[in-house]
Amino acid sequence: MSAKLKKSIRIGICGLGTVGGGTLALLRENKDEISRRLGADLDVVHVASRSLEASDAAGVARTGTDPFAVINDPNVDIVVETMGGFDPAFEVVKQALANGKHVVTANKALIAERGNELFAVAEMHNVALAYESSVAGGIPIIKALREGLAANRIEWLAGIINGTGNFILTEMAMRRCEFHQVLRQAQELGYAEADPTFDVEGIDAAHKLTIMASIAFGIPLQFSRTYTEGISQITPDDISYAKELGYRIKHLGIARRTPKGIELRVHPTLIPRKQLLANVNGVGNAILVRGNAVGSTLYSGPGAGVSATGSAVVADIMDIARQMLAGIKRPLIPALGYVEMHDNIEVLDIESIESEYYLRIPVIDKVGVMARISNVMLEHDISIDAVIQKEAVSASVPIVILTHLAEERQLNKALRAIEALPDVIGPINRIRVEPFNGGVGA
Repeated sequence: MSAKLKKSIRIGICGLGTVGGGTLALLRENKDEISRRLGADLDVVHVASRSLEASDAAGVARTGTDPFAVINDPNVDIVVETMGGFDPAFEVVKQALANGKHVVTANKALIAERGNELFAVAEMHNVALAYESSVAGGIPIIKALREGLAANRIEWLAGIINGTGNFILTEMAMRRCEFHQVLRQAQELGYAEADPTFDVEGIDAAHKLTIMASIAFGIPLQFSRTYTEGISQITPDDISYAKELGYRIKHLGIARRTPKGIELRVHPTLIPRKQLLANVNGVGNAILVRGNAVGSTLYSGPGAGVSATGSAVVADIMDIARQMLAGIKRPLIPALGYVEMHDNIEVLDIESIESEYYLRIPVIDKVGVMARISNVMLEHDISIDAVIQKEAVSASVPIVILTHLAEERQLNKALRAIEALPDVIGPINRIRVEPFNGGVGA
């Protein structure tokens, strides 16, 4: 097909920040290669951004600051939403879908918290709402879960899905620095925002886990049911004790199918050092998925960044363009991978999960204190796997315990009883442990 006869798919972009700007740059840089793959051109014809420099969108026919002008433009076939946040992103995406336009979004919060409603609008109007770039940047995990592993019954998945948190824990381990010191470094390097709450308290990871779990298990998006815990309480001592026990600490999103229901949880986690997931460092992301047919598969790569996320946005645009060029109106693949969702599977509260646990207990250095702690654990049917008790350098000393599998509700009762002991002089630091039996080893 000659260049003159090639069809054109017309793109409108709402938001020209990091992701939107990266998407536009990639569409230009790889224009010829994309055109060869599609047999058609992808042309950006309309761009809207709150602060738009003339050079940012040079060569685009229409530019402005109003995203609604983009979604109401009859010359736009596919709308790309890269504004972020909820307002006006939700109304922009919803109206674009109602206008019969396909939408590609990188907005993880929007999908995790309002996706059920938006997917219903998309289905009503026979258009696609694509969101690969909302999870793990350049790693095509949505496509892997929804399409590549579609023949499997997914048993569990676990991921390092926030680069900022992974960078902080990596630097703490390598340099034996305190959390606040490395956070300041991450902010200086541009890895963490001035307000880092979404990253270090696990909200960003919880959005991504919510989306992956919905696809993996065929359940509605349930962000409000995802347990979320950050990394700000992790200390260099915890990292050292974990290493002594044969583990590394990572901030994980974990989703697991159990006989009682689905676990959805984000928290610091001890992982055996031999696991490949434990060896993903810096700002990298990685997701380990266990399917009943394929076994364990690992997906790793850049979880953020201009080019990585732009790559995922453009891939979604190309998928929709192929559908359009084939004359297919209704998306071939359901947005969350299931024609019929499981509406009756319970998402468990955190007290109902079962895990192994790392406990760091600050105590007065007195004879018999370990025996008293052991008795409390025994009374609550919690068995001890390993203990570290260092020589006292002051009046207090930490006792570090690794437990066998226990229900969290029962552990919480035991911890309350232990903290009430007269020899225990502070709060107990608890970190969950995941051995990932059957996972991918180093």
